[in-house]
Amino acid sequence: MSTIRINTQIPGPKSRALSERRAQAVPRGLSHGTPIYVAKAEDAWLEDVDGNRYIDCTAAFGVANAGHCNPRVTAAVLEQVERLVHGMGDVHPSAIRVRLFERLSQILPKGLDRIFLATTGSEAIEAALKTAMLYTGKTRFAAYRGGYHGLSFGALAVGGIDRFRAPFAAALGSEPLLLDFPKADGTLKAAEAASETNRRLSERDDIAALVVEPIQGRAGIILPPPGYLRALRAVCDERQIVMIVDEIYTGFGRTGAWFAVEREGVVPDILCIGKAMGSGFPISAAAGRLQVMDAWPISSGEALHTSTYLGHPVGCAAAVATIDEIERLQLPERARRLGSELGSRLRELSSRGIVEVRGRGFLWGIAFHDAELAAAVVKRALRAGAIFLQSGIRGEVIAISPPLVMGEEQLARALEILKVAIEETA
Repeated sequence: MSTIRINTQIPGPKSRALSERRAQAVPRGLSHGTPIYVAKAEDAWLEDVDGNRYIDCTAAFGVANAGHCNPRVTAAVLEQVERLVHGMGDVHPSAIRVRLFERLSQILPKGLDRIFLATTGSEAIEAALKTAMLYTGKTRFAAYRGGYHGLSFGALAVGGIDRFRAPFAAALGSEPLLLDFPKADGTLKAAEAASETNRRLSERDDIAALVVEPIQGRAGIILPPPGYLRALRAVCDERQIVMIVDEIYTGFGRTGAWFAVEREGVVPDILCIGKAMGSGFPISAAAGRLQVMDAWPISSGEALHTSTYLGHPVGCAAAVATIDEIERLQLPERARRLGSELGSRLRELSSRGIVEVRGRGFLWGIAFHDAELAAAVVKRALRAGAIFLQSGIRGEVIAISPPLVMGEEQLARALEILKVAIEETA
């Protein structure tokens, strides 16, 4: 794949036919509109079942940092499939799991030396929440409005987007102490924002952990004031609250460093990672400090928290190969270098509909006045051969999170499509 190719109306006839078949099998409300159906992918390209080819500016929800179907990751997965597809959890673990632990220890912030593997991001969050409860003996959590940590029950317990939480609130038990996420818009300095967070936390004495994203993703790529995470670390230390940082979206080079917390030299008590960790194969982890993670009791024969696919051998092989590739291709450095240029190009966009452009590395958001305008721009760009996604609490943001391997000419072409789509729509 090397060029955009649009052969049909978007979505094409084969995608429309698949949508009709899908509608006969799934509950309503799981998909909005008529999507394209993807047939294959490579690097930063996607091709649908009708043969239309697109530039992917989403990395498939931030997963394909090392590129779609990265050849070395694919080779590692195939080799592992031929050797061992499924292990026996922690009863008789696979050898590749130990190799993954060793590779993670080489890239994680120093001090996070105990790792709990999981399958999805929300599972990593739930493991972190359980750990905090065991460590502190407390049962409540603090989180942020706009925060998104997954949609399973445990993850919803610290969710800050009401439309996801409200239908199931009766079964979720105690609501979290929801804090306002400070924005890097000059309204508040980091010290002021941290002081307000500290004041709110002082209202309760039953908070086990505070869960925070270094950059809020689902809320629309919202950055906190520089220094806020570092000040928050001090607040958590003072109040003896476990600091859980959710880097499921921002990790593995996305923001110009292996992990976004590195920008401020912050080491949380628990760091949750996933998405790009396995280049598309489901695997995640909660990595924590020894004294916190050792709150789990020693197993007497039955693990207190486990799952059938914990530490899946193929996922571990994919993760090891992904880490190797991100390192070999120097993708965090690349995201930092090109991200600065990307931000400049996005800020040059001019439209009456644009409210703000914000981001870092290869993670940016364009905030519009309303969701309808953002949706129209996304659809128009898709018809021209570039894939973007809506974000934001109301869907008023377009997120730009390309694979970190995207070529400079490819990126320039995608931005030109986006520029024209905005101008024609607005």
